[in-house]
Amino acid sequence: MRKHQPVPKAWKKKKSSLKKQLMKSQQRKTNYSSGQTTQLQKIIPLKNRKTLYFNDRGKRPWKLPTAIMLSMLLMLILAIPSIVVALFGDSKQEDIASREMVKNEESAAAVESSPFSVAVMRSNVETVEDVPLETYVAGVVASEMPIEFELEALKAQALAARTFTVNHLLHGDDAANYDLTDTVQHQVYKSEEELQAEWGSEYTKKMNKIKEAVDATKGKILTHNEEPITAAFFSTSNGHTENSEDYWENEISYLRSVESPWDKESPKFLDQQTYTIAQIESALELDLPQESALLIELERTESGRVSEIGIEGNTFTGRDVREKLDLKSSDFEIKQNNGHLIFTTEGFGHGVGMSQYGANGMAKEGKTYEDIVHHYYKDVAISTINDAVPALVSK
Repeated sequence: MRKHQPVPKAWKKKKSSLKKQLMKSQQRKTNYSSGQTTQLQKIIPLKNRKTLYFNDRGKRPWKLPTAIMLSMLLMLILAIPSIVVALFGDSKQEDIASREMVKNEESAAAVESSPFSVAVMRSNVETVEDVPLETYVAGVVASEMPIEFELEALKAQALAARTFTVNHLLHGDDAANYDLTDTVQHQVYKSEEELQAEWGSEYTKKMNKIKEAVDATKGKILTHNEEPITAAFFSTSNGHTENSEDYWENEISYLRSVESPWDKESPKFLDQQTYTIAQIESALELDLPQESALLIELERTESGRVSEIGIEGNTFTGRDVREKLDLKSSDFEIKQNNGHLIFTTEGFGHGVGMSQYGANGMAKEGKTYEDIVHHYYKDVAISTINDAVPALVSK
């Protein structure tokens, strides 16, 4: 039988300490249950912390107010497109409709601002199209003069084109079912749809420039003795324009030869064409020697263009040779080389009236469209259609 051993003093001391802690703990529980403010501290093992404040992985979750705020924000973000459409969708549609209305009103205004329409024979489709005068002039300027030209040159072209049109309406062929063609027979014309297809994304910018030039001269024409003039124009001179009677039959007082030095800067100033003797015979309808040099004599006008040419006793006007051989100008030189004739020309066009490259050169020097037209057309006035041809407007 084991003999009972006495309890060590150290154990007694430890036991007394544990007893005191238990009594204090009991006292705290009693105070807590009775409503006193003594704080109860509870130790929770980390591995068992699956409470409101800790998730299974020991990470702190979103608090409830934060979650509510984020939910509301998400709902607001999703709702914004609907709100915008509801508030501004109709307004946007109204804005588009308003713009279309303004556009249509502007087109209508352009039509109404024209005193009459021009019956244009559209050569590609062989139909006649009635085009308001100012719309027609814009189509001519866009087709006849490079859009890169100075604005004052474009204004001069608009004035000349409108004058040419009015003069032709007064003195054109009454038997035809149209007023003008859209070719070089009269004036090259392209519709806004054709220009849009040609210019693409540049259409608006370029057309605005054309319309600015046309609007600046709207309703104005050139007159001589209170009558619309024959406002001839062409691309590039040889340094001088031509007297009307030196290219056409009649002498016209306001179509006089004037200096035009600006044209030498034109890319169309010089050109060269080579023809065989057989081609010359076919074009001019004559027989020529094949093995010997041809006898060729030239006479020139005041402006330096060929007025008359003699080839082996056959005489032609400079205009005849230019048109039959499709030369750029009637100012030409001829060289013979191994059975070929080489024609070197200066200028581009008939040379009568306003030079387009000359007009642009004047505009670059600061001249106005009034300066330009008074330089190329002598003794003319700038008048309104209403004053000059009221009978035409009243039709």
